[in-house]
This record gives sequence, C-alpha cells and structure tokens, in this order.
Amino acid sequence: MNLKLVQTSSLSKIRPDDPMPFDEIHKKTVLSGQRFSYQLCAQSDQQTDVILSVESPLSDHITVYLVKAVPMDLPAREPDLDGEDYITLTPGPMPDLLLPAKEQNFRFVLSPETATFWIKTDIPKDAAPGNYDIRIKFLLDSGETLGESIFTLSVLPCAMPQQRLIYTRWFYADCIAKQHNVEIYSEKHWELIDKYLAAASDVGVNMILVPTHTPPLDTAVGTVRPCVQLVDIEKNGDTYTFDFSKFHRFITLCKNNGIQYYEIAHMFSQWGAKCAPNIMVTENGKTDYLFGWHVPADSPEYLCFLKQYVKAISMELQKEGIAENTYFHISDEPTLENMASYQKAADIFRPLIGSSKTFDALSNYEFYERGLVECPVTSVGHIQEFLTHSIPNQWVYYCCGPEKVFTNCFLSMPSYRTRILGFLLYKYDIKGFLHWGFNFYNSALSLYPINPYLTTSADRHLPSGDPFIVYPGRDAVYPSIRGEVTFEAIQDMNTCFALEKYIGRDRVVEMIDREAGGELKFDHYPRTKEFPEKLREHMIEKIQEYL
Repeated sequence: MNLKLVQTSSLSKIRPDDPMPFDEIHKKTVLSGQRFSYQLCAQSDQQTDVILSVESPLSDHITVYLVKAVPMDLPAREPDLDGEDYITLTPGPMPDLLLPAKEQNFRFVLSPETATFWIKTDIPKDAAPGNYDIRIKFLLDSGETLGESIFTLSVLPCAMPQQRLIYTRWFYADCIAKQHNVEIYSEKHWELIDKYLAAASDVGVNMILVPTHTPPLDTAVGTVRPCVQLVDIEKNGDTYTFDFSKFHRFITLCKNNGIQYYEIAHMFSQWGAKCAPNIMVTENGKTDYLFGWHVPADSPEYLCFLKQYVKAISMELQKEGIAENTYFHISDEPTLENMASYQKAADIFRPLIGSSKTFDALSNYEFYERGLVECPVTSVGHIQEFLTHSIPNQWVYYCCGPEKVFTNCFLSMPSYRTRILGFLLYKYDIKGFLHWGFNFYNSALSLYPINPYLTTSADRHLPSGDPFIVYPGRDAVYPSIRGEVTFEAIQDMNTCFALEKYIGRDRVVEMIDREAGGELKFDHYPRTKEFPEKLREHMIEKIQEYL
C-alpha cells in the first residue's frame, strides 16, 4: 500500500481528478497573531480507511478541514471570457466547502483520487519566536503510520497588526431560519445566528447588517421576504412606539463575536429609493405591513414614521455605545436615472442620524459630488474616477460582476484573483470592503429558497459562488476556501501596515509596484498565485531586518 502526500499553497484549487500538485512547500515565516493555511493532498494506490492526527506545539490552534467540491452550475454569465483568467468555464464540481475533520472524528477514506485537506493555524499573538513543526499523520486502525508530512512555521517576534479594514458581507437571518427549518427568533434561531456571526467574524467580517426591519434587498417588486424585523412597532394615531428587545439581543451577540461596526437596514427600496421598505406595524391589535411597495418613498405617512423611527434607533445606538461605529443605508445601487429620488430620500434622511454615517453601493461619482453620501462604496470596475478625487472615506465592493479583469471571488476563478484584493486595498487607502452575500440561500430576487449543495448560483442567475461564502451544516455552519482566501487578502493588507511601521507608507507602496513589475491597479496586476505569496514573504523578510 503506497500513500503519496504533497503540501501545497492555499491558493491552489485542486479538483478530485486533478494530478497531484508539483509546487510543494515545507516552511514559511510568519508573524505572531497571523493565520496561516496550506493544503495537504493525499493519494493512496488503493482504497484505505485512515485516521488523521495532528502533532504540534500549536495543536490547540490548528483546525483541519476536508476540502469538498460543490456544484459550479453557472461559472460565469458574460460571453467571450476565453483568456479572461478562469480555471474553467465548463460547469462541474469545484473545491470550496471546508468540512471540519472533527465532525468525522478525523476518519477518512483515501483512494487513488486526490483528497485535499486544509490545514489552518491561528498563531497566538503571544507565541514565542521560533520554529514550530506541524506533523500530520495518517494512521491505520492498528495504529500503524501509513504516512506523514511535516510543515514548519517560523514565528517572528512581531505581531500582525489589528485589522483596520471595515469588512461587511450582508448577513441574512431569514436564510438561516429557512435552511435550518427553525422558527424566526426562536431560541434555536438565536443559537444559529450566534454561530453564523462567529463564522463571519472568523474570516475578518467586523461589520454586520442589522435587520431593524427586514432589509429591502434582492426582493422582487411587490413581494416580501420572511420577516426578520428586530424592532416591534406599534402605531397610535400619528405616534409610534418601539420595542428594541430583540435588537439589543442581536447587538449583544454581535459584540460577543467581536463585531465592531454596524450597518442599519436600508430605509428605502433597492434600485432607486422609490418606495418604503417592508415594515411590519401593529395598529388596533392587527399586525401587518403598514409600509412597503405600496407606499411611495416621499409619502407623508412614511416621512412621519421615519422621523420617529430613526430617532428611536439613534437613541438605542447611543445606549449601546455604537452610534459612531454605525452606518445607515438609504437605497442600494442607485443610478443616475434615479438620482432625483435618491436625493429626495437623502435630504429627508440624513438630518435624522446624528453622529452616524451614510453609505451605499453606487458607481457614479456625482452622488458623492452632490454630498448625497458620506462613504461611497464603489464597484471595483468603476473605482478609477473616485480614486482621482482622493476621497477620505472610500470603500469598494464587487458582486455579480465585474467578470473580466478585476478581482472577485467566483468559484470558477483562480484564488489569486480573490487574494490580490488586499494589496489593492492598502495601496489605494481603501477604508472598507462590502460584498452582498455572506449567506444568501435564495433564488435571484428571493422568489424561493435554494439548496446550496445543489446550486451555488441563486439557481443559475448569478455566477457560482457569488451568493455566499459559508455553507449550512447540521446545527452548524461551514467555511469555504473563498472566505478563507479573502481573509488572507485582509492579512496581506495588515502585513503592509506592519511593514509601514518600519519603512513608511510610500516605501511600502513602492515595494508593491516594484514587485508587480509596474503600477499595481485594480485592472492591472500579476496573474499568478506566486505574486501575492512572494510579496507577503518579501514584506515579512523586510520586517525581519528591523527586529
């Protein structure tokens, strides 16, 4: 019985029928407080039951996952993508799901087909400098060692800086309830919300979309999503009263999971701010949607409500001590065609929010130029015009596009297209990154729920992988390669800040451009997995010179 083991980069996507990688790695130098991940590929010449064991001084900080392929049912949507840096444009299985080895009691079946394990080490900030071996053994039931691999982490006496980037992926409480078949805001639902918040925080998400009312996102006109409104509202004449009990419970869970920033659900409908969002109100003992698609955004009744509602939210944010770290949305993805309605909504809304900020995903500089939004969240495909104006609170986002040239995180893309984000964020002094889908398990426009183990594309409406970066498990939530690689990108950004402490920002930017072979841009960067890995390595080597 022969067992072949190869240790390789976290940026390789290895499909079961791929040949074993040839670019084997054995040692890396890291900062204390850093997360480092690599992959271990295993092939046996015959089907064999094995037990995986981990031996390391860092064992308590190591998590092992089995990499599982998921269906990539829509690799991309645009035509003419040949040569546009995709692994494949043919539907089929693609590795992404990370299944915790402990859930299988570290027991696996190896075969001639490549099995891949993701080895994740969260190095403690107080780890003593030195070399730490990670020994992975594959054992038979008899205790005999079938094979083993050793990886060495060399930890420097320098800590990874605290994350400065504000990072949000929109969090959908309704999708959690539906996937796990639990009643909304039942005790089981709260337990699951806690687990999903922990999963978000684990990959660097430090801002959460708070459903004070059900977020008016990805909802077909005239329809409603399951109500996850945290604020209970009662109407008496023109006066509204608010119960924030569930809101405070939600914020407490966020704080317990290390969340530092908050965004309040959009106050007007998506794509133009034409209507009020779906908001449930109790009046004369009856609870129903008093506001929604049937209510114009500038309706006097909605404006009367909005003034009282936002004032009440602002008071509760002050009580929680999070007002200055809270951002309000007006309407998602407005265009020039609906600037007038957006401006009307902004003029109504912005005077109401005190020390909080406004931000929205948009791609036209005119919105910022007119003072309609404080923090523009600009698509990576439209960022250049904004960069020429040196906006102090610039954010970026990507979603179901761009599909050509730019960074994104589709299943069909090589991981370095996701990883390059971190160096771009640092170079252009971007303050925040937004993505619309942490756990969106619906069809497009939320017409019906989907099974994320059967479709990864909102049922063939969006490029596979775009709607979510975590997978629902049995009373659990599972991470993904794409979520982990995005976190690696954030750590690249943090490493830049670590080096900046010694040589200054200008020299760090010069180093990035020099190693890129020219000016690093959102639409121009080296198309290899070696580039981000080598650049971070060289930065750590430079840091080492000052220790």
